[in-house]
Amino acid sequence: MKQAIVDAKRQMQNWHQWQDAAVPEAAADLPLSRSWQWFGFEPLGTLNHREEFLQQFWRPLRQALSGFRRETHILLGGFSSGKVDGSPDGALWTGATGWFHGRLEHEWLGIRGSGEQVQLRWAEFHHHAQGVIQRTYLLVDLIDLLEQLGCSVLPRSRGAEGVYPPPLTGDGRVPDDLLEDETQASLRLIREFLFEGLNRFDQSQLQSMGVARYFHPAVRWYGPGGIGFCNGLQEFEDLHQKPWLHAFPDRKIQDLDSLFAEGAYVGSSGWDGVIAVHSGEYLQTPASGNRISFNGIDFWRREGDQFVENWVFVDMIHLFRQFGVDLLARVQRSGRTSGGA
Repeated sequence: MKQAIVDAKRQMQNWHQWQDAAVPEAAADLPLSRSWQWFGFEPLGTLNHREEFLQQFWRPLRQALSGFRRETHILLGGFSSGKVDGSPDGALWTGATGWFHGRLEHEWLGIRGSGEQVQLRWAEFHHHAQGVIQRTYLLVDLIDLLEQLGCSVLPRSRGAEGVYPPPLTGDGRVPDDLLEDETQASLRLIREFLFEGLNRFDQSQLQSMGVARYFHPAVRWYGPGGIGFCNGLQEFEDLHQKPWLHAFPDRKIQDLDSLFAEGAYVGSSGWDGVIAVHSGEYLQTPASGNRISFNGIDFWRREGDQFVENWVFVDMIHLFRQFGVDLLARVQRSGRTSGGA
């Protein structure tokens, strides 16, 4: 089993090396199945083969970012365990996150090139089977990118903006020679946290979830653009959880696409991974009453019997579109689009 994880992580690294090459389409030996699908962020959505991926996502991004460079903060692999849909329990997954660096010289997704140096957060998950990658899930943090460009499509974050560092321990590219006991301890903790903790919210008291049992008092919670960084459990509850649960008091974590661990690290991806009714104001958007779903990716780092760091991605463009709000249209009105003044 360990060798399968090692091989899968090597496949992910080969995939990244192919993408990052100056002319990626020139590479022939790719670890993708013939039925490979790419599940991405709005406005791109689902892409069904390599050429769609190149035409709609990768080539435009590389053309927009001069001096492109990838920085990888976390890379892990493992087998999914429990409460997982979309792939059988025990499916092999890899996950990674970090930054794309470059100078935004040209238009991308309607955002006008400004010549500014930017860092684009990315998170990517792969499902591996039959020796190749079967499915890929990827989110980038468009709201954080827009904040860097001075384009505010959401109210100022309650948490600190732009705080997305690598793990404090510097070991996010998880080594291959870890004890299985560490991995199993991480899996047990994350399953309890998600399904026996967060899903027990009584729609009234934060304490009903028992988050203090799972999050260290000094937890560092790296929330997506529009929400921001929370330094410690108290900030996490005050700046994120209370507004979130006011807006979505009935939210429930569903079966996820992936949930796996390697050593002290855990990764999870879920398209429609959380379901809720938008029944309260959120980030100055009134309750729509709509039933909505969240596309998200998370990474956690455990110390002992608590999580001490959590990197969070939410497709905020997708989320707000379900409220009836088009955040990309706000970019157009800001004049930061390719057609703006």
